[in-house]
Amino acid sequence: MADKTSGVRVLVGTRKGAFILASDGKREKWDVSGPHFAGWEMYHIKGSPADPNRLYASQSSGWFGQLIQRSNDGGKTWEPVDNKFVYDGVPGTHQWYDGKPHPWEFKRVWHLEPSLNDPDTVYAGVEDAAIFRSTDAGKSWQELAGLRCHSSGNRWQPGAGGMCLHTILLDPSSPGRMYVAISAAGAFRTQDSGQTWKPINQGLRSIYIPDPNAEIGHCVHRIAMHRSRPNVLFMQKHWDVMRSDDGGDLWHDVSGNLPGEAVSHPQEDGTTKNFDAKGFGFVIDVHAHEPETIYVVPIKSDSQHFPPEGKLRVFRSRTGGNEWEPLTKGLPQRDCYVNVLRDAMAVDSLDKCGVYFGTTGGQVYASADAGDSWAPIVRDLPAVLSVEVQTLS
Repeated sequence: MADKTSGVRVLVGTRKGAFILASDGKREKWDVSGPHFAGWEMYHIKGSPADPNRLYASQSSGWFGQLIQRSNDGGKTWEPVDNKFVYDGVPGTHQWYDGKPHPWEFKRVWHLEPSLNDPDTVYAGVEDAAIFRSTDAGKSWQELAGLRCHSSGNRWQPGAGGMCLHTILLDPSSPGRMYVAISAAGAFRTQDSGQTWKPINQGLRSIYIPDPNAEIGHCVHRIAMHRSRPNVLFMQKHWDVMRSDDGGDLWHDVSGNLPGEAVSHPQEDGTTKNFDAKGFGFVIDVHAHEPETIYVVPIKSDSQHFPPEGKLRVFRSRTGGNEWEPLTKGLPQRDCYVNVLRDAMAVDSLDKCGVYFGTTGGQVYASADAGDSWAPIVRDLPAVLSVEVQTLS
């Protein structure tokens, strides 16, 4: 039975503004608020686990630049806060698409991750890839420069969408430990609150770089974990779904029976090598109460960003990977050519875990039964960039 005393708030960032979708614990009827910041790209909106009324939003525009917004009343009103993201010291260079050195340049904030226990502390993942922290509710930002200044930093190279730090995971059992993911450098871990970082990419296979087993250079699309098992990580990569049971020290493929296709790639010796690639996509998330239940949304390929066969399917594994089932009830199964971007899936923590995702076609789908059936909350939003969920008591 749904929890009638609780509620859910879904925070949606789109190409043309932000929307807040609210429902009670039954999740049958939704109130839609928005667009907030109409006309702006809203890369990410997220609420504080320590104070559900504290929200942070990344507002971006090719004309007017980057702005961080803050709400203290659950999104009813907003105020702009500081936007000075300045790299620490002399930024130096990283590799550009052509392999040549390129200056580090701040472009936008891709991801905001509020502290688990302090509503005034929030982390920001930015492009060009770096991590910043604010301890005064966004009034000022300081770079945790140990990441960008890692010995491999000058060899980081952008992926097709830029060189963005798009994922930040905070370990609830160890306050000093964080995981981040960067396109297209890979995944990194810190044990000391961001002073030092270790690349955690062993076991990843990337067919488009000269050394497919390199320490860095892997195009990680998203990582996820269950808060009860912070050593177990799941990754959606540029081809392949991966799993680590030791905090990222070693990864193994759990793509199993996900849809895929043969990929051909020219080798340095002039030959062509074929790879059986599976599970290309951007999002991955974990059931709120079942740490071995994970969700992905495969798309056809890295050049064709739409569902295979035009069928929008969420795939669920109840075994932590390898064995996957398509979830299709309520989802379009013909002529569907939308994409689901890396920050556009989230789960709630009600008794029967709700799962939510948004598409580039402007639909936000919700499942109140852990994915067994789906229904659109809204259909005609601008292209969805991010979806986050708050479970409210």
